[in-house]
Amino acid sequence: MKIMNIVGARPNFIKIAPLIREMRARQGVEPLLVHTGQHYDVKMAGRFFEDLGIPSPDVSLDVGSGSHAFQTAEVMKRIEPVMEQQRPDLVLVVGDVNSTLAAAVTAAKLQIPVAHVEAGLRSFDRSMPEEINRLVTDAVSTYLFVSEESGMKNLAAEGADMARVFFVGNVMIDSLEASRRMWERSSIQEQLGVTKGQYGVLTLHRPSNVDQPAVLRGLLEAIAEIGREQPIVFPVHPRTRKRLEDTQELNALLRFTGSGTVQGPGIWCLDPLGYLDFMALVAGARLILTDSGGIQEETTALGIPCLTLRENTERPVTISHGTNRLVGTSPEKIVEEAMRVLKGPRVAPSPPPLWDGHAAKRIVSIILERCR
Repeated sequence: MKIMNIVGARPNFIKIAPLIREMRARQGVEPLLVHTGQHYDVKMAGRFFEDLGIPSPDVSLDVGSGSHAFQTAEVMKRIEPVMEQQRPDLVLVVGDVNSTLAAAVTAAKLQIPVAHVEAGLRSFDRSMPEEINRLVTDAVSTYLFVSEESGMKNLAAEGADMARVFFVGNVMIDSLEASRRMWERSSIQEQLGVTKGQYGVLTLHRPSNVDQPAVLRGLLEAIAEIGREQPIVFPVHPRTRKRLEDTQELNALLRFTGSGTVQGPGIWCLDPLGYLDFMALVAGARLILTDSGGIQEETTALGIPCLTLRENTERPVTISHGTNRLVGTSPEKIVEEAMRVLKGPRVAPSPPPLWDGHAAKRIVSIILERCR
């Protein structure tokens, strides 16, 4: 069985790694890996391939950056002849990035079955590009693999054929657990001069947070206030870095030079990290502040308090079973919730169902049993 696996951006790499590893361990499976190049920066892509043990792509499309429409169109244009040449038995897509949508639609139009891993997640906020990607990808997919119970309810409400929907758990946790021994050996805290349990981590990349200077400034002022209580480590996403460098007031706020590690008022800015160093940094933190979906899941698995700088989440299990709290973008509320966490007791969460490190095994078994 020839399975074409599509990746395009950093979150995809974490999800595809255990799936490729499991496929390569099964007889009768020929996995092909196509990298669209949506994330093409070495720090955002290359190091993740190395850290996660992902083989070199069989095909690289080198799409690069651009608007949502440009990226989606370019992936479709470039991947169609690859699919026509390879004629896979199944195209497998993960997550909710532009590459996910583009590959799923192209395969569906070529009458190639599509499997979507991480199906059914919904924020119910169509101003988020990812929400459109999720809805369309699920609508054209043949098989839907769900990471949490909310996904089953959402797909049922949307009229999906539930005979083709499978609750399998979370492949993000597969990667986290499979690499635990490696990231536990990271020396990132020593390199940065921070002590485990005595620092926070910030990530920001969503357009709604970083593209409006007033919103971004409010967020960073709140983080700076929290930083007076304990240092905040801030690996800066390339999109966010550009906004910081382009806005003089924000540059001054952080004393941001655009290279290396810079100490602002309670905030340490540094380049993006590889997967192993970043997970070690998260696992050793007292608090995470983020607008990322995947980090909500990783902090839930690790039991690290997480404040999500958004008004909604497509991963409600991270709130019901995990350590996640939605705090929005109000600076006052962010500071209030952060101080509550820092001064309060640690609470051990219960793990969500099937977040046990074996989701990839379930997915590949189902593909071999039912998706031929």
